[in-house]
Amino acid sequence: MEFVLKHEALAHLREVALFPNTLNPHEAESLALVGAMVDQVLELHPGARWLHIGCDEVYYLGEGEASRQWLQQEQNTTATLCLSHMRAVASHVRARHPATTPLVWDDMLRDIPEDQLSASGVPQLVEPVLWDYGADLDVQGKALLMEKYRQCGFPRLWAASAFKGATGPSQALPPVEHHLRNNLQWLQVAAQGRKDTLQGIILTGWQRYDHFSVLCELLPVGIPSLAVCLQSLLHGGFTEDVRARVQHLLGISSLEIAGVLSEGTGSFPGSDILALVVQVSLHLRSSVDEMLQTDRYVTGWFSPYHRRRKLIHPVMIQHIQPQALSLLGRWSGLAQELAAALHRVFPEDTVEEWLQENVHPSLGQLQALLQDLEAASPPPPPAGPGPGPDAGQGP
Repeated sequence: MEFVLKHEALAHLREVALFPNTLNPHEAESLALVGAMVDQVLELHPGARWLHIGCDEVYYLGEGEASRQWLQQEQNTTATLCLSHMRAVASHVRARHPATTPLVWDDMLRDIPEDQLSASGVPQLVEPVLWDYGADLDVQGKALLMEKYRQCGFPRLWAASAFKGATGPSQALPPVEHHLRNNLQWLQVAAQGRKDTLQGIILTGWQRYDHFSVLCELLPVGIPSLAVCLQSLLHGGFTEDVRARVQHLLGISSLEIAGVLSEGTGSFPGSDILALVVQVSLHLRSSVDEMLQTDRYVTGWFSPYHRRRKLIHPVMIQHIQPQALSLLGRWSGLAQELAAALHRVFPEDTVEEWLQENVHPSLGQLQALLQDLEAASPPPPPAGPGPGPDAGQGP
């Protein structure tokens, strides 16, 4: 809810005044706000069979002043509060959009006792989505959780895996093997449950961890991981035939699961962005760091101490400056190429943010080094006296 509750006009609807991530469920205006959001989304998607209404990781629920007072009453708990709000939102969806089934994340439901869940009325309104993005999820534990939900009266369940995101808020390249293992383990969970219970596996593709975090893997960069995971789910595993199919679909000659995809390969839309992001992610920072931290001329004759005092042996300029200019030229050219490719897909602010986070810091270090070299360079020697007016004439 940060993208809404961050605004001053709606800050009064926060559960805790300082934090914009959780809605105050006691305010009638809160339900009206969510109802308006639901209606706007479904107006744009009139044929939607499902609508995911969220409800996961509701941090600080119960810590607002209204909630504290409400929780002092006998039999009121944070779980009751959560279920009540979930029921209200789902009821709005069902009443206004009867052809649409609400989905909810399941983590706020996991620890609620079965009898409380059964009596809440929520199982008749929503279909839970069990999420776990780990490469080593507890298959047996998930199967038991599915059975618990079924016993509570939820007729249908979903699972959620990931093909990008979930492995680091600033991750630039998705670890394909991690996501493949995650999806294959969800297939194991599905095999242990009743056939009519699990409706499907939702492959999530994160763009941010929350509204205030940085961008993680861009969609074009995540397409190979998506292809691997989706084809593996469709065919029940990652066989050599599936590998060959993915390679053909993506136009990749050799699909590497354990490491990073081969640089400069692929013919799928966005493959040019992937190739350039691989270059930046694997080599830009390391090449600049190598020059600044291990080059003997920089570390020995133009250290931070020297740079602050604008001191350098003139000979050393000849060793450092050409290399720095060459490195800056190489990466500046690649950055321009990447910016042009990103602009074909993303809006200006997305391109600007990604470049500022992932490219500009290293380029800025090189530019600062060259500026410091310029400032420390000794002035050229003064010109000697020129020939006199009688130079070249005989006596």
